[in-house]
Amino acid sequence: MSNEMDRDTGHDYDGIKEYDNPLPGWWLMTFYATIIFAFLYTIHYESGSGNTLKKDLEIALSQIETIKATAGPAPLDSEDKLLEKAKDPQLLAVGAEQFQSKCASCHGVELQGLIGPNLTDKFWIHGKGSITDIVATVRTGIPEKGMPPWEGILKNEEVIAVSSFIHSKLGSNPPNPKEPQGAKVE
Repeated sequence: MSNEMDRDTGHDYDGIKEYDNPLPGWWLMTFYATIIFAFLYTIHYESGSGNTLKKDLEIALSQIETIKATAGPAPLDSEDKLLEKAKDPQLLAVGAEQFQSKCASCHGVELQGLIGPNLTDKFWIHGKGSITDIVATVRTGIPEKGMPPWEGILKNEEVIAVSSFIHSKLGSNPPNPKEPQGAKVE
């Protein structure tokens, strides 16, 4: 009973007694800690010593630009080196797999051309049908025609594999080819 009397504040409102029920200590410590944290956080970021989101973004973008500048463009092998690589059956298998998953929706399963041009004939819109031209086109894409640049999405070896696969199918004459587009290359 004495414990109850200690908590009684002595106020009585229409028969309702008011008690002093203190908050648990752990709750008060958490509350005070958040107040202190908010105070320090505000001082740190409002004084200018802390990075803002805008500053964090600028730092991240500059790091990306630095990496791009030091990495440089992927090396473009010579025509002879690429033709030598194109003879590798494992590379052609990887190229066929990548072509089917990424390119066949526009160029057709047999490279006969659907939305994109026929890749098996002697007519070329971009380049002259050499393997270096094919590699360059796959890397940079043709954004104005809807072909995305695959550099950065495909690894350098995958770009070479897809290009080698396309080059290996030149003159294969698939059924139902799309009409020739571009200039004829002999």
